[in-house]
Amino acid sequence: MKYQVDERGYYGKFGGAFIPEMLYPNVEELRTNYVSIIESEDFKKEFDDLLRNYVGRPTPLFLAERLSEKYKAKIYLKREDLCHTGAHKINNTIGQILLAKRLGKQKIIAETGAGQHGVATATVCALMGMECIVYMGKLDMERQRPNVERMRILGTKVVPAISGNMTLKDATNEAMRHWINHPTDTHYIIGSVVGPHPYPDMVARFQSVISQEIKNQLTNETGNPFPDYVIACVGGGSNAAGAFYHFLDDEHVNLIGVEAAGKGVDTNESAATTALGKIGILHGSKSLLMQTEDGQVIEPYSISAGLDYPGIGPMHAHLFSTGRVQFLNATDDEAMNAGIELSRLEGIIPAIESAHAVAVLKKLELSDEDIVVVNLSGRGDKDLETYIKWGKY
Repeated sequence: MKYQVDERGYYGKFGGAFIPEMLYPNVEELRTNYVSIIESEDFKKEFDDLLRNYVGRPTPLFLAERLSEKYKAKIYLKREDLCHTGAHKINNTIGQILLAKRLGKQKIIAETGAGQHGVATATVCALMGMECIVYMGKLDMERQRPNVERMRILGTKVVPAISGNMTLKDATNEAMRHWINHPTDTHYIIGSVVGPHPYPDMVARFQSVISQEIKNQLTNETGNPFPDYVIACVGGGSNAAGAFYHFLDDEHVNLIGVEAAGKGVDTNESAATTALGKIGILHGSKSLLMQTEDGQVIEPYSISAGLDYPGIGPMHAHLFSTGRVQFLNATDDEAMNAGIELSRLEGIIPAIESAHAVAVLKKLELSDEDIVVVNLSGRGDKDLETYIKWGKY
């Protein structure tokens, strides 16, 4: 339990459930039921079956030989980009829709930044025949238009958030407001390891399939389940939570979270929470967030819509504060260059979020014998317009 949530919903000093009174019944219903439901045999059977036959798991663990040759280490890519819908987000939405059904909910709401969680939520709602509304920042809707249209094709209503800087934080605010007004028949599928307890733990559990597969695949490939490094990008942090989960207590495995530095951590246009944040409360939990001296949230910036968030989940705040995870960051240009490099070396165009994780390979002192796993959390189809506008290829 050193790095897992305790019975009060805290990771060390981070976590909890700081919620309006009107949301208490919803959150309490989840808290008292989620563990027994997701650990039941019928849930596990249906969840595992859908992950295998609908999502396409296990995803490959690919030895990237040309990338390995360049960085003088054995670099494996965990291919979450090959999941149905194009990212790891579907692991969590499958789990949460099955949970919502068992709680008797008829409607689903969600928030999305890059659009991948929105698409994954729209997908499972279509699969299960449930009504769905997704809130998305107006700016994100413009820069992630293909994902907006995918959601609409799937039958989901996409509602623009027009407050703040019209990105992920603002979409989350709007989704929370909706839930307050529709507390009995609606389940809120939060897309990351953020929000009030039990969401951070619940989402991490659903995403932990990633690290479980990494251990199994490395054992088959090398005879050793433990890599020397696991690297993942961190916005709210769900793909990183999943990639780290089964290695947390194995402290000889170096875990590296990569945040978006934007135009630089000293430019006021960044989303590097561990470099710039302080303890505060955002979206229902106590964590690290970027804020002014009087506690007003500072608007984050990143070229990647999925990392454009002013905080990190409480699990990651705890992992940072204890030193279990080393947090690095990559600027827009570093990430974009890494995305092009991966495309040219391995024939894989990554999501810009995932490219941040690839970007830190050059910042590590690696040896020929090091086994490095980079969690490739999503594919780059959704980011083609951003790659084109950046244009340095």
